[in-house]
Amino acid sequence: MSSTLHTPTLIAKKRDGHALSDEEIRFLVEGFTRGTIPDYQMAAWAMAVYLRGMDEREATALTLAMAKSGQTVSFEGIKGKIVDKHSTGGVGDKVSLIVAPLVAAAGLNVAKLSGRGLGHTGGTIDKLEAIAGFQAALSISEMVRQVNRIGIALSESTHDLAPADKALYALRDVTATVGSLPLIASSIMSKKLAVSSHAIVLDVKVGRGALMKTLDQARALAALMVKIGTAAGRETAALLTNMEQPLGHAVGNALEVQEAVDTLQGHGPQDLTELCLAIAAQLLTLAQPQTSLQDAQAQLQQHLGSGQAFGKFKAWIQAQKGDVSYVEDVGKLPRAKLTSVVGAPISGYVQGLDALAIGEAATALGAGRAKKGDPIDHAVGVMLHAKVGDRLERGAPLATLHANRKELLEAAERRVLEAYELGARPIAAPTLIYERIL
Repeated sequence: MSSTLHTPTLIAKKRDGHALSDEEIRFLVEGFTRGTIPDYQMAAWAMAVYLRGMDEREATALTLAMAKSGQTVSFEGIKGKIVDKHSTGGVGDKVSLIVAPLVAAAGLNVAKLSGRGLGHTGGTIDKLEAIAGFQAALSISEMVRQVNRIGIALSESTHDLAPADKALYALRDVTATVGSLPLIASSIMSKKLAVSSHAIVLDVKVGRGALMKTLDQARALAALMVKIGTAAGRETAALLTNMEQPLGHAVGNALEVQEAVDTLQGHGPQDLTELCLAIAAQLLTLAQPQTSLQDAQAQLQQHLGSGQAFGKFKAWIQAQKGDVSYVEDVGKLPRAKLTSVVGAPISGYVQGLDALAIGEAATALGAGRAKKGDPIDHAVGVMLHAKVGDRLERGAPLATLHANRKELLEAAERRVLEAYELGARPIAAPTLIYERIL
């Protein structure tokens, strides 16, 4: 690294709208990680990026520098292609629970480091821990052995992945620079690229329950992340998917596990099944370029119908010490003591269903965390009975709330009622998958 690089000069260079070289970006990231570049200088640089942007080369250089700022995870020893998926976060998103066994049934390997939920967005680890005994902490060598045996291993990310990203995000959070497209893209992709995989599919959510509120925003983010992944040597694709309303019907950890089991047994909600098949098919075509999307979809549909995908799910749960009887008989999953049905205030069609409001209602019942480390209640949540396009009579159930504390019900009921927009006009079910970006 050149000894002539000077942090204030680099801040001014970006402030004035000029591109930084790869070496200059590495200098900033490495210095910030070591502590030789203080917070106030990195915050000034982040604001310059927010105002002036970055080109694709700069964003890729930033991503790779952050990916290499801490531990990197190599799954050396896994036989065959390793695939991964990432969602930008949504409500009722239990896709990983379904896609992992689905692609494993098709012969691909899933070695995934995953996280816990925060706010209205649920975490895959939290959902899996609704199954008694499930062990979420695996060493890398344990993951390699498990993947070679059954094709799937998922562990809580306790590794020091991309520490520069964690530190930079903390600064962005308090300096009004979170919304920078290249900083969002590099933050997401740095953690993906710190872990070895051959193919990555990004599920970029769009709408009220998502980080990206508009299709244009989501398209720009997805395109940049795909370019970063491709430049880093990974087969990468993105799907832009609807998060105006929750995915599926279940929102809450045990409720979502039950819905994932239903889907793996071939009778899940239509939207959830459609999205899982689309993501799994995209992974299959990235890992096996000779396979068409149509053939991949047909193959995966067969794995759902035959029970092979559900068999992989059970093998996965058992391998990580979970009690398989909880997925063979979902009635054993944690159950809330109280339920409350929210009825339709008028007759009509569901015109809109605010995903964020439903996520907040589930969080208020204890299904999510306000801050990292908060306890959660696996049993509570919201089960939706009506979604956009459905017609109801007055008093018909919109949703059932599952709670363990009576005093939390009233606010959650109010939030669910606010989430629904009812009207006399018939409306079609919304588009689920807007675009694919390769």
